[in-house]
Amino acid sequence: MAGFDDRSEGTSATGHDFSPGAEVPLAGASGGTAATQALASAAYRDGKVTALVEANADTKVKPPRLSLFEPNLGEAFSRAVQTRLLGGGRKAIIQSFGSEPAVVVEHCLAANRIRKERDARLTLVMGLFGLLFLPGMLLWLLVFQLRRSLAGAQDKRAGAFGVAAMAALGVLGVVFLIQLPFGGFWALYLRVMLVAPLVGWLWAKRICEQYAEDMRTRWSGLLTGGGVGAKIPEAVPRDPGDAGAERIRLSLQQLTAEQASNLVFYAGPKGILGMGTRWGSWQLAEELRSADPAKDIDPFRSWDVVRAIQDQLRMLERSPLHTGGFPKPTIRHWVVSPIGEKASEVARREGQDVEAYRIKDFEVQRICDQQQFGSGDRHYLGVQFVLWDGQLVITMLISVTMLHHTLRIEVTGHALGPVHPLFTTKPKAETKEVSKSVRFWETKEVTLPLVKPREVVRLAARAPFTWYPPMLDFLGGKLTLPEPFGLRHTWADKPWRHRFMADDALRAATPVLRVVHAATIRLLEEKGCATQQFGNRSDVLSGLVQGVEPKQADVYDA
Repeated sequence: MAGFDDRSEGTSATGHDFSPGAEVPLAGASGGTAATQALASAAYRDGKVTALVEANADTKVKPPRLSLFEPNLGEAFSRAVQTRLLGGGRKAIIQSFGSEPAVVVEHCLAANRIRKERDARLTLVMGLFGLLFLPGMLLWLLVFQLRRSLAGAQDKRAGAFGVAAMAALGVLGVVFLIQLPFGGFWALYLRVMLVAPLVGWLWAKRICEQYAEDMRTRWSGLLTGGGVGAKIPEAVPRDPGDAGAERIRLSLQQLTAEQASNLVFYAGPKGILGMGTRWGSWQLAEELRSADPAKDIDPFRSWDVVRAIQDQLRMLERSPLHTGGFPKPTIRHWVVSPIGEKASEVARREGQDVEAYRIKDFEVQRICDQQQFGSGDRHYLGVQFVLWDGQLVITMLISVTMLHHTLRIEVTGHALGPVHPLFTTKPKAETKEVSKSVRFWETKEVTLPLVKPREVVRLAARAPFTWYPPMLDFLGGKLTLPEPFGLRHTWADKPWRHRFMADDALRAATPVLRVVHAATIRLLEEKGCATQQFGNRSDVLSGLVQGVEPKQADVYDA
């Protein structure tokens, strides 16, 4: 979650300044390469786009009008992510804790650039062997579309009928070529018209195989850690008037700035978007009384308690035993805004108290001290651990409220699991089991071609429309991402299915809870408060948290 506080003369369409000036690493910068690269690998994948719907049921796929123009998984994912995160007038996004969303977007841009290079060559082939012999090309495309439509019915008999229809058309074409009703130029053109698309198909097949191999190499490299970085020269302005590159550059910097925002959203049973649902909650609430009846307690605010807890939490990584233990946690102040469970978008605050999507410190302190009851945003102190190379994000949130004479310290646990297994599958060659030629009673496994014939036709048919993506969206359908959208939480799986990840989440609760209670009691003693009741309650909670089990705390199913 590396971010930079970017400032210079460049401004975005929203009026915010995101150009790189003096780059200062923001607090909480931590990268998760495994989760980032797994998500980025989707830009280079092949396969059916419906797999993304299986990974998240809220994902919508618009059905194609012509299945011949239907995008595959990588094409649909790259197009949808680029449009959603870099498009003009885009909505606010949810932070992707444990990953680098800008890196994923860069790989989507790189994958689209590679596809444009491939489609430029395929368009040339279509022009030479298709446009000049348009009737023959349309006839072959009609045959392939007929076969795809019949085979798409999930009926083996329909697929066999499609193959039979292709064979019948081929036989009729041969008969028609042998005995033509006319001669001269048109007879020669008619013969070439049916053969030229086949020659173009062979050329297109070589082009598709070359780029498919490149795509699979990048896909595999990202998952194995040996992949090359994304190259996006179109994001580097070549001259002051290069508006397209400048727009991409500013959009990427805006994405990085929004990733570093300290405002998050609570969506009811969905939990805090980007951090996961609340799986545990522990509350310490006792009456504030003076330790000396003859004296009043020294005045203090909620912010004083929060700062005392924050200072003590910095010692979490220290241990009396040399046995590893906690990595360095990320400790940040968060402003949490409530939204509806079925909200389709979120709105980030604007005004003088916000700079580059970050709420300024004085406003955070005001919210902590004053907005504890009734409407408005709330303040939380967060301790975040990014583990398993970004595949597990554990967040413990601490809130301090003071109502009348009651001081309440609440600690809640949130866990965001690994990315869906769809994004961690490596490419593998497709194989088929066939009978041996001599020992026909035995079988062997043969490797099928990397690019199938129907895939070559699909790519060649889509190539001329690549330069106007809305036409491809109209003909082949498109992917609609779930909202409110964030790359990480949209594709996250539950951590409780992984034994060690679940153990890490549960083990983090007890030390954090004890540090919070110890810091609170120490501050109360300094302010002249009686701490016996707080100590007793803390001991009870310390015993309860040792037997904690994950539950759906946000459902309130008591």
